Amino acid sequence: MAPLLTVTFVRHGESTDNLRSVWAGWKDSPLSNHGMNQAKAAGTSLSSIRFAAIYASPLKRAYSTAEAILEAQPEPRPPLTHSLLLREQHFGIAEGHPWLVALKPGVTLEEHYTQGVFPVLHHRSDKFPEGESIDDLAIRADQAVHELILPRVWATAREGMRGAHIVVVSHGLCISELVPALLRKNAGQIAKDEYRGLMNTAWTRVAVDLADWTGNEPLEFSDDNPPPLMIKVTDFNRHEHLDKVKRQKGGIGRAAYDPKQQDIRAFFGGAAVKPIEEGRSESNVQDEADVDIQ
Repeated sequence: MAPLLTVTFVRHGESTDNLRSVWAGWKDSPLSNHGMNQAKAAGTSLSSIRFAAIYASPLKRAYSTAEAILEAQPEPRPPLTHSLLLREQHFGIAEGHPWLVALKPGVTLEEHYTQGVFPVLHHRSDKFPEGESIDDLAIRADQAVHELILPRVWATAREGMRGAHIVVVSHGLCISELVPALLRKNAGQIAKDEYRGLMNTAWTRVAVDLADWTGNEPLEFSDDNPPPLMIKVTDFNRHEHLDKVKRQKGGIGRAAYDPKQQDIRAFFGGAAVKPIEEGRSESNVQDEADVDIQ
């Protein structure tokens, strides 16, 4: 039996900042050409699902990915809504600057900042000046769940219609907090920090249902006393759609995507670049993977 509501979280495609070792949070870089190909592949892979709604971060790399998913949807297409709540973690004065995994020997954290270099932060409460900590991001993610996802859950329950499906297109770190925020709405659920390291355009799926409800009849309840939820992650970091996505040669894949470009072959002749594992970004702290956060 289909759950009441399914939420598919999709990370954006490769951005031009993903190809640089810089902190890329609210800094609004576009998709690379390769990133757009990833987004189109994700859209095609999800096209068999008729989505009720698509929610997206307004940052270019996420919104363009959402548009590619929308374009692949059958008519009538679902509404696409952007929300500031779905933006990536804000890195403050570190935005656009290089990151380091560890401090340089004998150099203080403040001296690193003066040099324009910003080491990885390893505690959830840590943040760069003028930026957000992971704890701050978690609060914003919880607000997103309350304002964007739960209203869909309650509306679907009141209609008594199972099988609704929505998409949330966001960013690696934001999704790593959105999923636990949703899981915490399940009574007694312990949300673990295990949803990090998403590949570009990888998707994670969460099934939301009502506890002790097996029918399809409309339910009546007050906003102050909603029925208990039963929530579980069914898929994590799925990226099979990337298997056939190949990076264009000659630097084309790394160039910013331009929808007005008529002949992408004009970019041939670029310098050789080192290969990148498909779907894995170079920046944002090694793709948010293998970083010890306490």
